[in-house]
Amino acid sequence: MTGKRARIALAATVMALLAGVVLALARPASTKLAPRPAGERPELMLLTTLPIVFADELTLDAPASATLEALQSRYRVVPISVTAAYELGKRKLLLMAQPQAQPAEALVELDAWVRAGGRVLLLADPALEWASDRPLGDLLRPPLAFADTGLLGHWGLRLDGPNGRGPASRTIDGREVRTVSAGALTATKPACATVAQGLVARCRLGKGKAVVIADADLLNVEAIEGAGKQANYGLLLEELARLEQ
Repeated sequence: MTGKRARIALAATVMALLAGVVLALARPASTKLAPRPAGERPELMLLTTLPIVFADELTLDAPASATLEALQSRYRVVPISVTAAYELGKRKLLLMAQPQAQPAEALVELDAWVRAGGRVLLLADPALEWASDRPLGDLLRPPLAFADTGLLGHWGLRLDGPNGRGPASRTIDGREVRTVSAGALTATKPACATVAQGLVARCRLGKGKAVVIADADLLNVEAIEGAGKQANYGLLLEELARLEQ
């Protein structure tokens, strides 16, 4: 009886430990990320067509965007123009938000950078609703749909358009965020897994990581009815924090 009781106790202990691991993995990376002291903020490369760093009118008098202020509370933001190796360098963290289509050689270099240990958060919106004063065809205008030239498929993802247009609520890691005409991501390879009905995909690629969010409009919090900066920017900052781990 003593041996049987010992085995039962051991089994109960193992089950409790496994339950704790599952809960830890399901728990969000942080409920609220505090700003970092200026001297402790790592570099974050930023490649985007959205008016995050510069306003549509390219004036020096425009105030900093709320998105940029949120990012700068934890990072030293370094704008880049292309995902070429000379831009990526030895830096480790990249945010791409609705970028223009990258040259084929730059995509190859981005993929190699990630697999060597780089970390990228990509906001890839298949149906962008963010208004822009720039004319259609302007290279500085955000593309109406993420220009996927094979990168997502190479990583193991498929991006589909929205089932319906307009604002909607999504729950991820216990947080309700507001999206606009969000797409849906499907994992096509074991390297990736999706959450929140395909809003977010997280991939392990070689030594690096990639997180893809199928909506970029969620950063335009002032234009989304019912959107809250804390929730939407919380998603952005916590996915970046996951990538740092």
